Amino acid sequence: MRSKKGGATMPIRKRKSAEERKATNSAFRALSVYAKPHRYTFVAVLFCTLLGIAADLFQPYLVKIAIDDNLMIGKNDYRSLVIICLFYVGLSVSSLFFSYLQNNLLQFAGQSIVARIRKDLFRHIFRLSMSYYDRTPSGSLITHVSSDTETLNQFFTQVLLSLVRDGMTLVFIIVLMFHLDPQLTLYSMLVIPLIVLIAAGFRSYMRKTYQLSRSQLSQLVAFAAENLSGMHLIQAFYQEKEQMKRFNDRNLGYFRANIREVRTNVLFNRSFDILGNLSVAFITWLGGMAVFDKTIEFGVLYAFITYIRQFFQPINNITQQWNTLQSTTVSMQRIWNVFSVKPEVADKEEPKQIPLSDVQGRIHFNHVHFGYQKDMTVIDDLELCIEPGELIGIVGTTGAGKSSLISLLCRFYDVQQGSIRIDGTDIRDMAQADLHRMVGLVQQEPYLYAGSILDNVRMFDETISREDVIRACQLVGADVLIARMKEGYETRISERGSGLSAGERQLISFARIIVFQPKVLILDEATANLDSQTEQLIQSALQVVAEGRTTLVIAHRISTIIHADRIIVMQGGRIVEEGSHDQLIELHGYYEQLYLHAQGKMVSR
Repeated sequence: MRSKKGGATMPIRKRKSAEERKATNSAFRALSVYAKPHRYTFVAVLFCTLLGIAADLFQPYLVKIAIDDNLMIGKNDYRSLVIICLFYVGLSVSSLFFSYLQNNLLQFAGQSIVARIRKDLFRHIFRLSMSYYDRTPSGSLITHVSSDTETLNQFFTQVLLSLVRDGMTLVFIIVLMFHLDPQLTLYSMLVIPLIVLIAAGFRSYMRKTYQLSRSQLSQLVAFAAENLSGMHLIQAFYQEKEQMKRFNDRNLGYFRANIREVRTNVLFNRSFDILGNLSVAFITWLGGMAVFDKTIEFGVLYAFITYIRQFFQPINNITQQWNTLQSTTVSMQRIWNVFSVKPEVADKEEPKQIPLSDVQGRIHFNHVHFGYQKDMTVIDDLELCIEPGELIGIVGTTGAGKSSLISLLCRFYDVQQGSIRIDGTDIRDMAQADLHRMVGLVQQEPYLYAGSILDNVRMFDETISREDVIRACQLVGADVLIARMKEGYETRISERGSGLSAGERQLISFARIIVFQPKVLILDEATANLDSQTEQLIQSALQVVAEGRTTLVIAHRISTIIHADRIIVMQGGRIVEEGSHDQLIELHGYYEQLYLHAQGKMVSR
């Protein structure tokens, strides 16, 4: 298949290859920006590497001097041999010292760069819109933050070190080999075209192998994260065997991809080992004949064989890092693919600054149109005005658009037509940080973090005092349950608040509202999973929390919002009825059907 562009045809495969190269170059340029602040450290690494290599490579030359200028001519100058030995020991110690210093400097620079990338990546993920999370598995993001950034660390601590040290070693060895015997050196250089051919032949295949391995790992992590999050559901429905089977399928896929990667790597590296051994044998034969013919000295042959072995060692080291380099390239592309994603919901360059103290809480949904996909409408021309301090109940069947309405008010998504205004200001003109301070959200399943109850109420914001947290918990009635705990407010809870009942978790989320004092409060079916007794407790807390705030309550149970100032009835993304409970009952319409159904009664006409 071919695609036409500008009158010329280009194979799709070539176009994709060009795009991949462009993406890789962009990723490396972006990586260089992170490396720039450490340029002096890299200069120091280069200097230490230079001295360490020099100390290593002059050792065989000292042995050559000892053989040719002393032993082979029958000169028994022990003093000269002792001096050469001392120099040899000194070079060995110098090599060790500079190698140690070089590794430490490079580790520091590499770890610092990766730590900054990981931090920026995590911050960027936080800024992305909800629509991105709708289509991206959390396991993939976990892989980017952990595994892919660790691969970048290996690039600096392994690949970069090998390229610098082994690359410089190769240059120095070739210079010394030419100094010893130019003809033998030229014979040795005959293998270079073979090295290039082998590397070129393996490159494309190895890249596909590493991409496959990374993709399989990402799928495995995503599946594991998904199952750990829903473990209670798996056990409740006896799905352990089925999920284990699905996990084994993904695990087997990753295993096979890894085996393929290892086989490719072994075949690639062993090809160079064989080539190196054959070259040493060939040079030994040529050099041995030259020694017999007395055209070169034995010490020169010894040094040359040592250097030819060292010549293939750095090549082998570099080729062994080839898989890490390929893996780094793939990881860099994956990370920068995330960095390249722009939030669909973004602040304006100069958003309006609205002090929280000036917010009254008047909300206007002005002819709002919205759909998660362009060809699928969820909310259709919705018009709704809510006065400051008003308690609004929102009811409707699943898919009526209730939660979508709330998501738009929180600006998790942007409306496609119309506007949403708070006190006359379009929420798109505000900074999202300001909007989220104005609007407090309590969801059906409140999320608690691993940490103390104190930190969960104040969301780890240490500017909020302990006294404020205690006062908030007392207001919503959470202090009674906290007082029963052994360590009180310092009691540590696990992720998602396991060990606490649904009602206790909800009371803690209400205490958060008191602490952060938003002007608009949203309860998204906050009492849906509670028993009747706990619901009464939450209702009492709700009265305290809603006081002085504009409050929107999405109700699963109509009993929750019977006493609301106004009830909005939604159907098919539209408001079909609105009014107080009594007014809606008198209409004998859709709300009455929902109410009677909730009471377990049939509608009779």
